[in-house]
Amino acid sequence: MIKVKKIFISLLFFLSICIPKLNAEITDGIFVTVGNRAITQSDVINEIKTILILNNMSYSEDKREDLQQMAVKSLIKKNVKEIEINKHNFLEYNKDDFNGELLRLAGKINMDIETMKNIFMSNGLDFSIVQEQIKTELLWNSLIFYAYRDKVSINLEEIDEQLRTAQTRTNFEEFLISELVIEPVEENKLNSRLLEVKNGIENEGFENFAIKNSISETAIKGGDLGWVTENEISKKFRSIIVNTPIGSLSKPIFLKDGILIFKVRDKKESEKELDLEELKNQLIKAEKSKILNMYSMSHYDRLRRSVSVKYFDE
Repeated sequence: MIKVKKIFISLLFFLSICIPKLNAEITDGIFVTVGNRAITQSDVINEIKTILILNNMSYSEDKREDLQQMAVKSLIKKNVKEIEINKHNFLEYNKDDFNGELLRLAGKINMDIETMKNIFMSNGLDFSIVQEQIKTELLWNSLIFYAYRDKVSINLEEIDEQLRTAQTRTNFEEFLISELVIEPVEENKLNSRLLEVKNGIENEGFENFAIKNSISETAIKGGDLGWVTENEISKKFRSIIVNTPIGSLSKPIFLKDGILIFKVRDKKESEKELDLEELKNQLIKAEKSKILNMYSMSHYDRLRRSVSVKYFDE
């Protein structure tokens, strides 16, 4: 757990949209430094507001400390990534990916982008906070691909097998799923850690627990992976997700750099006209993303340990 001093915040509600507005009752100052970068108390307040809005969460006093820990964790991660990104001035991101992520964030809370901008403005937030977060993640993804592109090996035989299976079907299942990735533990501590995770999810809800504890890049989104068709899911995970009831957690999946747990939030059957070439590209992209995400977690973990993080006392 991140041990930090308390920031006092009060709450006002916009009754028309049910999104909380937080006002900082503080004199701004440096809260923590990450390398040579300063995170101020107002940065933490703004990050709390952003987390609440983007995850459609309500605020209450009993959540204050947890929200602060989420915000500090998120800001530290963002700054560590930006320090590394700034060492590589050749990195670029795709504008379509940027716009697609904006649409996804707005869709997650059932809004269009313009409405989401207005929500941020109403809560005293500059919408560029979200835009910069997206840019940072896209540039980080470019960095990870550049660093590990030679280590990404796709099993084309498995891809071809999935394509052959898909050819014989017209109806496909889609899954609305979230993920949680926790750090690996020693075998003698595994059962107690999994019990802690189960209890934490039951007490706090999957989304809140993922925001606070997941080491995956999806943590800030509460682990949300959105709707995924069964054809886009790798063979290793598909049977586990297919056999997990709606509203339930999957059995733990042990990876090299962590323990993965899915939550299946919904399922539906769809009839789609199959484009095998498009499907093949989707499968390859999904497999690359899965591999690169693992490298991303381990790369960030190494960087985080090498960067000085200092908290300032009141």
